[in-house]
Amino acid sequence: MNKKDVSSEPLESAANKTATSNAWGNFKRTGKMTLYTRRFFRRPSAVVGLVMLLILVLFALFGSKISKWSYDEPDFSSLATPPSAEHWLGTTPGGSDMYAMVVRGLGRSLSIGIVSSITITVIAALVGTAISYFEGWFEQVGMWLLDMLLIVPSFLLIALIISASSGGSDWLWLAFGLTAFGWIGYARTLRTLTLSLREREYVRAAKFEGVSSFRIIVRHLVPNLGSVLIINTVLGVIGAINGETALSFLGLGIKAPDTSLGTLLNAGQSVVQTSPWVLLVPSAVLVLLTFSVQLIGDGLRDAIDPYSKSVGKAE
Repeated sequence: MNKKDVSSEPLESAANKTATSNAWGNFKRTGKMTLYTRRFFRRPSAVVGLVMLLILVLFALFGSKISKWSYDEPDFSSLATPPSAEHWLGTTPGGSDMYAMVVRGLGRSLSIGIVSSITITVIAALVGTAISYFEGWFEQVGMWLLDMLLIVPSFLLIALIISASSGGSDWLWLAFGLTAFGWIGYARTLRTLTLSLREREYVRAAKFEGVSSFRIIVRHLVPNLGSVLIINTVLGVIGAINGETALSFLGLGIKAPDTSLGTLLNAGQSVVQTSPWVLLVPSAVLVLLTFSVQLIGDGLRDAIDPYSKSVGKAE
């Protein structure tokens, strides 16, 4: 090897290093939210569910603007009439416009489901992580209380709470009842997930530095359960809506003149042979609502799951 070849080796090596450093300098990291969003929209069923849910939400918010009938304004000249140009989805035996009733019922069921699900998630996250974090006698007493609350006949107590409501606030009391008994089992699950988090180095470091327990729970433990909380909040909407529907179907939920999907199903099941649209229309809306939220929940699960088939890795 001549001198020219030997002297050129360091120059070539330096050039390669410079090119490599420039390549890494142009590399842009993908944030977690961006990665999750990309994974979510790569799943066609999740996109379909999101579009369906947005249509239903817009229908509940603005559907009443395009109809001349109100849910509490019966047309006594059209009793139990089938769908027509005057009443797009027909009328009930009492003359109420089914289109206006479905718009109102969907909005009321969505309100109860969303409020209950978010509140349940917040309470369960704080209680479940706190029970796991403090350990010792606090954890034992907390688990004992959760086990005792699980055997409480929540369905009957919620019905009693709703029966005492009046003045159009029954939907708030129903949301309160679903929340008061809906967080218990969820808190037990989050407590189990927190057992591994409380031994992490950043939690021990925060304790050593004298950070308050509440701050550690809110700033370190709860955010690290974010993926589980998001998925269960979305799926919790289905559970809350189904709970409201069951209570209202049995006549223990929303009271007239207000309405919900469960109330409409209750009214339709008695006239299904003579006026089937009174039952079929709210049933179809409830199925579409439940199906869309289920698709969104499955999409979020696949997007957040690190072992998902979707490619990519968060930095």
